[in-house]
Amino acid sequence: MPEAPTIEYHYQVMFFDTDCAAVVHNLAYLRIIETARTLLAAQLGFDMPAMAKDGVYPVLLRTEADYRRPAKLCDHLIVRGRLESIERVRFWVGFEVVDAAGTCFVTCRQSLALIKMPEARPLRLPAEWSTRFAHLR
Repeated sequence: MPEAPTIEYHYQVMFFDTDCAAVVHNLAYLRIIETARTLLAAQLGFDMPAMAKDGVYPVLLRTEADYRRPAKLCDHLIVRGRLESIERVRFWVGFEVVDAAGTCFVTCRQSLALIKMPEARPLRLPAEWSTRFAHLR
């Protein structure tokens, strides 16, 4: 199968992630996914130093999240992310938050576009992506 960037990181649920019932708050999942998206962006050539230097940022356009089960205080989570598809100007990434037993807590898809700052001008995806990720069109 052709290459598609993926990431995986481990996260332990902290007190500040939970509500008064010790259940992970829905916004905490989005913060956890934000970390995964930042790690995935680095694999795509958009690490923080490169973005600051070039002024090109992957900007979030849309988030679709399905909350399947509640994670709880002190749970150990595995967060997985992957590049799912590319278009001319935007691309889609997908995430899942699971535990070691494979229990799925959240699935999420996000659409992003590259924006040149400070002009706030949308850019086409890098030309080499058309070849490198042709299987994701």
